[in-house]
Amino acid sequence: MSTENRNSLSTISRIRESANRFIMDRLARNGAEGLAPSHGDVLAVLYRYEDVTMKDIADTIRRTKPTVTVLTDKLERLGFVYREKSRNDSRITYIRLTEQGKRFEPVFENISKELNELLCQGFTAEETGILDALLKKMENNLS
Repeated sequence: MSTENRNSLSTISRIRESANRFIMDRLARNGAEGLAPSHGDVLAVLYRYEDVTMKDIADTIRRTKPTVTVLTDKLERLGFVYREKSRNDSRITYIRLTEQGKRFEPVFENISKELNELLCQGFTAEETGILDALLKKMENNLS
């Protein structure tokens, strides 16, 4: 691995750590103690789709089902989600937002928007597009 690649990986790691600190700070400021940045992926799926299973979430966020189970268990303990059996097939369990989870969506969106604006500060639209394409290419290289 070249020095440039190691530096890029190190930079990506530092950005992720800083972004997670930012998210944790904003969650605390908004009274969402107990939530972690990793819960955001699950919530984003639930904000987009209504009938979602653990498998759906795992496939969408590219995590293992056991990881999603741990994340969902915590969200359930914190009162953001609940489980509901399908009326048509008792083998299927849906993960649904509670009223608290639904009320949290604007906070979630604001934190995401604020972080995105901070990360892209000083970038042109073209630079942002190039960066997105390059990062997606890196992600695909690992798939």
